[in-house]
Amino acid sequence: MTLPSRKPGGIPAATIARLPVYHRVLSTFGSQGIVTIASEELAAACGVSSAKLRKDLSHLGSFGTRGVGYNVSYLTFHIARELGVTKPRGIVIVGMGNLGRALASYRAFGARGFHIVGIFDRDHEMVGSTLLCGQESFTVMPISDLAAVVAKNEASIGVITTPAESAQEIADLMIEAGLVSILNFAPVFLKVSQEVEVRKVDLAVELQILAFHDQKLDSEPSPQELSQVDIA
Repeated sequence: MTLPSRKPGGIPAATIARLPVYHRVLSTFGSQGIVTIASEELAAACGVSSAKLRKDLSHLGSFGTRGVGYNVSYLTFHIARELGVTKPRGIVIVGMGNLGRALASYRAFGARGFHIVGIFDRDHEMVGSTLLCGQESFTVMPISDLAAVVAKNEASIGVITTPAESAQEIADLMIEAGLVSILNFAPVFLKVSQEVEVRKVDLAVELQILAFHDQKLDSEPSPQELSQVDIA
């Protein structure tokens, strides 16, 4: 099977944000033994329109056969290739509080193309303890070991789950160790160079956005109330 043609130029950020969803859904279909799938069915499972799905995939190349649909395993591989997860990427997690431990024990990392290679903390009582990370057990290491672990395991992504006051220093240490991709769960904006990609996950902000939408729903009149409005 020949590789699809690749379109020049960058892929829109909105498309990149949807690619992991496409990959997850396709992987599920593949695990169920589904060989081909129509664009309408795939789009519905991903929560997008079929037109948006086809446009997103057009940025990757030429896929699909009219009247047949998409080959599930073929499309899964090429989306994984675009995402850079055709081989496991090593990640390190710094901050073994409740959130850090929960992330470290997340079993789906391996299926998504990631492999934890080290977990770290500054708490002397935490350092030396053992945590189960997926199928493996890891010993919590001191921050002083970060650079050596990153170099030895060719880690490419750092995850920060420390308190806000420690996050910037940890980010600096990650960058010094050679990491240029950081996932930040600390509620603080990190100052980094343009060469470093930072993705911020603020759970409180996401909850506030949900609260906003929930409030809007509460404030909207019900159909019964609308029927009682006197329209001049």
